[in-house]
Amino acid sequence: MSLSKPTTIRIYGVPLDLGQQRRGVDMGPSALRYAELQKRLEQLGLTVCDGGNIVVPVAEQVDHQAVDGRAHNATAIGAVCRVIYDHMRAVIAAGEIGIFLGGDHSVSIGTVAAVLEHPLPVGVLWIDAHGDFNTPQTTISGNVHGMVVSALMGSGPEVLTIGARRLQPQQIVMIGTRDLDLEERVKLAESGIKVFTMRDIDENGMATVVQAALTALGNVSVLHVSLDMDSLDPQFAPGVGTPAPGGLTYREAHLLMEMLADDGRVRSLDIVEVNPILGGENHTAEVAVELAASLFGQRIL
Repeated sequence: MSLSKPTTIRIYGVPLDLGQQRRGVDMGPSALRYAELQKRLEQLGLTVCDGGNIVVPVAEQVDHQAVDGRAHNATAIGAVCRVIYDHMRAVIAAGEIGIFLGGDHSVSIGTVAAVLEHPLPVGVLWIDAHGDFNTPQTTISGNVHGMVVSALMGSGPEVLTIGARRLQPQQIVMIGTRDLDLEERVKLAESGIKVFTMRDIDENGMATVVQAALTALGNVSVLHVSLDMDSLDPQFAPGVGTPAPGGLTYREAHLLMEMLADDGRVRSLDIVEVNPILGGENHTAEVAVELAASLFGQRIL
């Protein structure tokens, strides 16, 4: 079963930086808007409605007591993600495409939890340098943005457990993975999640990897793309919260988005971890906007 493709996109900003310790990603939504995301999408013939920002407390406002030993700011993050969840549920009910602008990757706890309740089978593409598969017991940093996938699968603190459905290993594919903590690596390898590391891309090429990822998600009708801009190599996207060398090239990232556009099942997108303080002249946000345009129909010819 498939869906007719929506022509209306609903954008929400989520200036959340509570999931990590380096300040600046809370300015990501403004940076992406300044890079003319709405204009670029409207040029593709889409109707774009900006719903503004979801209210997020600043770090100085929250109780920093860790949950379950080592999950910093988890209670405040969970509260924000429940609001994100409600907004994404409304987007789905309206038959629109949802784009949520982070903020750190913690925002995806809310977006993906809502997407999992879609009436049709759902798959998630996790495009990220990191596995985000830590738990409060395995984390080195205590940063919740490194626990997002495990939380969505039901292995996180109760305050980060949102919605009625848990993400299943066969519903998610990771692309661009290259920076894992030691215990996280073991748990991810045992999880049953399909992971395409940078070595897979180096050896086989991005086109082959994307085809394999889409084949792995071949039984789903709806795709959610969670795009962490640190999936790109820092030379192409320097303004990110947690840069890691050896990432996707500019063209590899665009090819990925172009092939997802051709596939036609994408109904929602997160763009996260843009830190305009670090990138210089808003370059990383501009690249993110270009990638979003490719995902939603921009063509070379």
